[in-house]
Amino acid sequence: MIHATKLKVGVLGCGVISQAAHLEACVRANHVELVAICDVAEDLVEKMNSKFIPKRTYTNYDEMLADPEIEAVIIGIADQFHVPMAKKAVLAGKHVLVEKPLGVTIEECEELEEMVRRSNLTFQVGNMKRFDPGIAYAKQFIDEEMGEMLALKAWYCDSTYRYTVTDNVMPVMITSDAAKRPEGNPKLDKQRYYMMTHGSHLVDTARWLGGEIESVHAWHTEKFGAHNWLCTIEYANGTVGQLDLTVAVRMDWHEGFEVYGEHGSVTAKTYNPWLFKASDVEVFSARDGVYRRPIGADAHFYRLQLEGFANTILGGMPQIGASIHDGIQNMRAMVALARSAALGGGKVKLSEVTGAV
Repeated sequence: MIHATKLKVGVLGCGVISQAAHLEACVRANHVELVAICDVAEDLVEKMNSKFIPKRTYTNYDEMLADPEIEAVIIGIADQFHVPMAKKAVLAGKHVLVEKPLGVTIEECEELEEMVRRSNLTFQVGNMKRFDPGIAYAKQFIDEEMGEMLALKAWYCDSTYRYTVTDNVMPVMITSDAAKRPEGNPKLDKQRYYMMTHGSHLVDTARWLGGEIESVHAWHTEKFGAHNWLCTIEYANGTVGQLDLTVAVRMDWHEGFEVYGEHGSVTAKTYNPWLFKASDVEVFSARDGVYRRPIGADAHFYRLQLEGFANTILGGMPQIGASIHDGIQNMRAMVALARSAALGGGKVKLSEVTGAV
């Protein structure tokens, strides 16, 4: 058991997601100490070292895992490397926070889950929207006040203008020719890439708010370079939901959800994540006839995610972040959506899918 007042963390990967989110989160977070960073690209390590000032730097992951001071690792690298590097961390006795999606196939994720189950380690998947204060408020209302859920609708629509926005608010990215990349170029298969990158957020939000998804019906349309999935989902509790994943809409960032329940309702508008702005959430309670809107002033999702991870490890607090089970179920949902779309909307059960998107 860890008795330290700070969780001592090593970060694997000095690429875009670590530069934009994880390294800064380590520096800002309460009860966290950035002990080490690691990347095969020495120039990236050198530049991130000068900016974030960890205690140590590594260009060899095995050497960082052998560092006895490091208690947990954040894995912020390409999807194809998530599971192999997470397995190494678990075998080394390190707690793990890995970027979403958990992996690229259901089978590799299930192998990892078995390893985690045999350990006494905290394992969390980086579905950071659970730490959006607005969405967290909606979750609390749904669980504690709304009563039985009637229906849920959620949408995640990336915008043609997203890079105009993100180029202004994200740090200037430093790249390296020495960075390790997966074989081929997975981003060339846009249909698969968009589902894995953006769909992982949509299905996790739908599951976190509504419960386990049992089956899906999905349709996919591609026109003028844009992709759209419209999906009907059936929850295990009998609720029916609708999901809309679109990349990219010819409008501003368009993301949110609506939930209708026995004693109230929820509406939410979610912003481009790099604005670090909490979702605008409005709940209506039929018990008192009042609408409520939280302000959610503190919305650094990645810092809050890391603090939640640390609180679970150091203080035994319940895990709010996505577990490895959540990561696998999110993978199953995305594979099922892809299979259903290929069948022209046919019903696909999550329990029956295997393989990859």
